[in-house]
Amino acid sequence: MSVETALKTKFDYDWSYSPRTSTLFGAFTVVAIVGWLVTVLLTAIHFYALPAIPPDAPVQGSIEVITSQWAYVFGVPLATLGGFYYLATFGLALWWFDTRHPLIIKILTPITASGVLFSTYFVYLQLGVIGEICPFCMVSAAATVILFGLELAILSRSATPKLTAMTGDLGRLIENTSLANVLFPVIMGVITLLGLYVVTMLPLPEVVPFV
Repeated sequence: MSVETALKTKFDYDWSYSPRTSTLFGAFTVVAIVGWLVTVLLTAIHFYALPAIPPDAPVQGSIEVITSQWAYVFGVPLATLGGFYYLATFGLALWWFDTRHPLIIKILTPITASGVLFSTYFVYLQLGVIGEICPFCMVSAAATVILFGLELAILSRSATPKLTAMTGDLGRLIENTSLANVLFPVIMGVITLLGLYVVTMLPLPEVVPFV
């Protein structure tokens, strides 16, 4: 079995990938970035646009969705939490490009699957409970489904060891990772999300409500 790996460290197992695996991971990375950009936009709407709407103003459409009781978890917008989800998938994709190690593929499977489950529930709330649709939320939901589909395609084209055979080598894998290449883009993404919130705490002029 051929071994495709960028690591100099020898592991006690082999793995092989289809020539299309890198292309699939490239598409995976692009979709994760698109999903993150959508969540940044929605987060900005939560922090800067919604406060300008009077509490007693009638709302409908996407505004009704993102102001509903289901749009927040302990006061944090779901969009912001979604941003961290996409950063996690993006970071893991960068990690795979840096190491080509199959453990990362195994880690991505439950993460992308959980994204689909949560998105399915949120779409149900829009269609079956709230009765309105948020286009940006639907784009994010589509992104989670595509990410999971790409992950399944990567798995089907990869000959990888069992997860139990690889978990003990996590430390060695991290040691052979170019952490700056993997973490820097993710940290910048986190700073962007946190920055959107921090700006709301600054002593800026008060928001002028809609007439």
